Amino acid sequence: MNEQLAYALITPYSLVKSRTGGILARLLSYTDLEFVGARMYIFSDAFLDAYRDVVCPATAEPALCEAWRDYVDTSLRLGNPWGYVPRCMLLLFRGEDAVRRLKDDVIGGFTERPTGKTITIRGTYGDLIRDEAGEIHYFEPAVLTAPTEDLNRKHLKLFADYSLSDGGVLTGRCPHEQNDVQVSLVMLKPDNFERRSRRPGNIIDTFSLTGLRIVAAKLFRMTVAMGERFYGPLKEQFVDKLRFLVARTAKQKLSDAFDFPFNDADADRVADMLAERNAECEFNKIVDYMTGVHPNAVAEEDKPTAGNARCLALLYEGPKAIEKVRSVLGSTDPSKAEPGTVRSDFGRDLMRNGAHASDSPENALRERQIVGLDKAEPDTCDVRQIIEEYLASSSGPE
Repeated sequence: MNEQLAYALITPYSLVKSRTGGILARLLSYTDLEFVGARMYIFSDAFLDAYRDVVCPATAEPALCEAWRDYVDTSLRLGNPWGYVPRCMLLLFRGEDAVRRLKDDVIGGFTERPTGKTITIRGTYGDLIRDEAGEIHYFEPAVLTAPTEDLNRKHLKLFADYSLSDGGVLTGRCPHEQNDVQVSLVMLKPDNFERRSRRPGNIIDTFSLTGLRIVAAKLFRMTVAMGERFYGPLKEQFVDKLRFLVARTAKQKLSDAFDFPFNDADADRVADMLAERNAECEFNKIVDYMTGVHPNAVAEEDKPTAGNARCLALLYEGPKAIEKVRSVLGSTDPSKAEPGTVRSDFGRDLMRNGAHASDSPENALRERQIVGLDKAEPDTCDVRQIIEEYLASSSGPE
């Protein structure tokens, strides 16, 4: 079994043009490779100097190889001719023969003349335009990846080596024309990743309607401890908010259970006794769904590591980000959400409603700290760890 770790790097132009969701949809749905990591980068000159030297194989067409190096020098550097901050999103995929399958089957090569065959990412979003003499006039790859396994290892090592200095949370790096700049946490929930699907990409595509910029990305498994902290405020709210449901259920179940009348006052007294237990039960259901582990099924000391369900956390930055994201997200109940919102289109019920988004700047900061997307970065990061473990465990040329 030739299990490999491969990468797709979404280019600055693709991010600026809000093509991130469409690209991710194809990456997740056109292959059965496992999606294992995500991280944002703004690359330093030191990284790009090293990357451009190994971006092409020795057998590549000289003119195309020169186009690749020119692209790295212009589009990926700070101070590029277009004046945008060159944010890139790194996505990691694992599986058998992953390098070739990701490159050939999903990302694809360049279509120099329109053919109508745009199933690959570059067939749809990439451009390579030559004149009749064969000179390249315009080049935009949409996504970067390694063409061979030996170059893949070299590229991955660079991403790991520069993960802390060049990658992570990019808040405050992009200029904004308006004031009231905020950061909102968006979290795509576990059912989006239960099977191969375009759903995660389509949800991100919907959030692009806000015009906000993605400034951080992290694929992670929420642990029980994280889930209890993240959703902790709901537990107290559930006691009062769900009390009427306890009373209603008691009335329905017990009204004919006795030889004497069971009235509303009796149901209210039952609700007084059971409201807290009911709130804890409903809270545990949410933690179970978000982590894949029921809190009562794991010892307290194991809660910081217990978790099986994947979530994708993104930070969106821009003027009035909280309000804009919430308007596109839609009502908590998908059946009541406005048509065209995330929860209307992708939600299934009150819990499996597509995505979570922060409801205030204060909660956004609290939630970012829990999932590890606050500004204070740790000394290591998950993407770096994934890459280093792969390079250490797999054989191949360095």
